[in-house]
Amino acid sequence: MSEKIYELIIVGAGPAGITAAVYAARKKLDFVIISQDIGGQAAWSGDIENYTGYQFITGPELALKFNEHMAAFGIDVVMPRLAQKIVKEGNIIRVTTEKTEYKARAVIIATGKKPRELGIEGEKEFKNKGVTYCATCDGPLFRDKPVAIIGGGNSGLDAALQMMKISPKVYLINNTAELTGDRIMIEKLRQSTGVEVRNNTVVVRISGERFVNGIEVSQNSQVYHLSVKGVFVEIGLIPNSQCAAEVDKNTQGEIIVDCRNRTNVEGMFAAGDVTNVPEKQIIIACGEGSKACLAAFNYLATHAA
Repeated sequence: MSEKIYELIIVGAGPAGITAAVYAARKKLDFVIISQDIGGQAAWSGDIENYTGYQFITGPELALKFNEHMAAFGIDVVMPRLAQKIVKEGNIIRVTTEKTEYKARAVIIATGKKPRELGIEGEKEFKNKGVTYCATCDGPLFRDKPVAIIGGGNSGLDAALQMMKISPKVYLINNTAELTGDRIMIEKLRQSTGVEVRNNTVVVRISGERFVNGIEVSQNSQVYHLSVKGVFVEIGLIPNSQCAAEVDKNTQGEIIVDCRNRTNVEGMFAAGDVTNVPEKQIIIACGEGSKACLAAFNYLATHAA
């Protein structure tokens, strides 16, 4: 355990955490950024068309740009580090990971979200054997194979748009009456003859032997078997907020912050998808990360060490 006390710890290196780190470097703060990876959910995205300054960029390319920006400031991310507990004792905040403990006067929690699971038969058995939660990461493994995308929001549409380029048949399984993603994405999807959208449909079972070979779906009280080799689960995300037991959260588990990214615990700030700020977008997370760092800087300047 290090006895060093930083001014600031940034937990998470997704868009919010990385932007906070760049601002912390510009403010000459003594800080450390710890994370499991670089890029967070942004690195999992396919085609990104709504990030200012880029008419088009992929998730992995944007994550690389983020990394290059940090490198220009000499920022190193300590990883892989999973924050298990964040607690405040007196004026010091302790961040405990699976390997060590870090201490600081302030912390920015930018831990993002993790994929939500279906919770059905066959999901755990075939995880990484045909069941995946990231089309950007694993999509190429299913080239020329039929696949199913579970989810009718932007995540599901993004996965379908990626897979329709390399898969002969894509089933898009949506449990509501209509797709709920962005209209421009829906229009692109409708132009493909290889995508079959099934609304009002739920997956009840994933089947296979050594690897996935199909799914059972229920549609209008009828059960159908669809032959697929890959199942991409894109039904939403869960906040990675368990590590911060002291901060207030909403019913979805998101950390509640005010307009300056302050939590109910003095010295603890939060930014990005882990918070209750509406609209989970990369560009919004970046803005929230900068706000959180500026608020943390003000806190450090006005509170004695």
